[in-house]
Amino acid sequence: MNILRLALGLITLLSVPTLAQTKFVHTSGKEIVDRSGKPLLLRGTNLGNWMVPEGYMWRFEGGPQSPTEIERFIVELIGPTRAADFWRQYRENYITQDDIRAIHAQGFNVIRVPLHWKFFQTDSADGFRLLDRVVHWSREEGLYVILDLHAAEGGQTGYNIDDGDGYPWLFRDAGAQQQTVDLWTRLARHYANDPTVLGYDLLNEPVPNYPGLEVLNPEVAAFYTRLSAAVRTVDKHHALILGGAQWNNNFNIFHPPFDPNTIFTCHRYKAEPNQAAIKSFVEFRDKYNVPMWMGETGENTDEWVGSFRKVLESNDIGWAFWPYKKIEITSAVATITPPAGWDQIVAYAKLPRGMGLVKERQKLRPPQAVIDAALAGLLQNIRFANCRLNSGYIHALLPNAP
Repeated sequence: MNILRLALGLITLLSVPTLAQTKFVHTSGKEIVDRSGKPLLLRGTNLGNWMVPEGYMWRFEGGPQSPTEIERFIVELIGPTRAADFWRQYRENYITQDDIRAIHAQGFNVIRVPLHWKFFQTDSADGFRLLDRVVHWSREEGLYVILDLHAAEGGQTGYNIDDGDGYPWLFRDAGAQQQTVDLWTRLARHYANDPTVLGYDLLNEPVPNYPGLEVLNPEVAAFYTRLSAAVRTVDKHHALILGGAQWNNNFNIFHPPFDPNTIFTCHRYKAEPNQAAIKSFVEFRDKYNVPMWMGETGENTDEWVGSFRKVLESNDIGWAFWPYKKIEITSAVATITPPAGWDQIVAYAKLPRGMGLVKERQKLRPPQAVIDAALAGLLQNIRFANCRLNSGYIHALLPNAP
């Protein structure tokens, strides 16, 4: 622990705010403040399912869940060459300038962008092209952007959300750790002078609350220190955003001193929308005089969403509800209409998998014409013009929305 505190103290010395930082959103005690020093309550949405697809947002519950599993399923449906083209079009269509304009028009002021490590392995990787577009469009609309490493090399959760291999290998694999250090150095260097980018959410939900994984908690804190030091070698202006262990709930892993420009981020799902749900987060914030931000929550009824939003704001805690879009379900800003034949795709996706089951799966495979039409339809239906905004959900978050 002494080594950890010494390292954090070194980060503090390396990152004392300068006059240049006044161009950027930064922290002031328990508050996040804008470039002029005025308190900034973040009200945002998460661009989930874009670079990091999740099975439930495709209605694949019980079937492929992680990005890799979904990608393999699409290859099974249309082959590797057409699958590569499908994903290219998917990433082009899912988030466009129209989406960013609509997010701003409703009254949000920030978007959190979940990133997958595989799209940012070089300075010229396609992820930068896609992300640069979102940052540019957000700048035009006056929105802030938070970069969220949702899927780190090796996996920080071992669950589908990080596209890992069933265990949080990030905290035990030296190669994966170095890849992640290099990734954040690359991202921070690229966006170091861009004030539209609000900050860097270094690891989404590290280490689940699964039996036996709590032994990794000290390694989470140590790796945060290493990542923070790496970012500060190239970028002394942007806020560092750190989530607790156990799905961003356990903040006992942290001990001061902290980098002076650090925001802590909590997540909360499946809780009663009351003060008790955020009690530990508020206590940590007040004890250490640091900002706390709810980076993910939601996936519930409009009534729950509205009630929890009020609880957060009554405690001066900003938020980004999850997610912006998903297929068929209305607990999001926008709903994607399933294309014709999607029910057959979903039913096939949920069948037991494995090479030994190929013969049985083949008997129930939809006709190729149905598959082709459904995937082509999906690529059109994910475009903003073909989505449906959910007024009840939006007004639960933003009562003054149009």
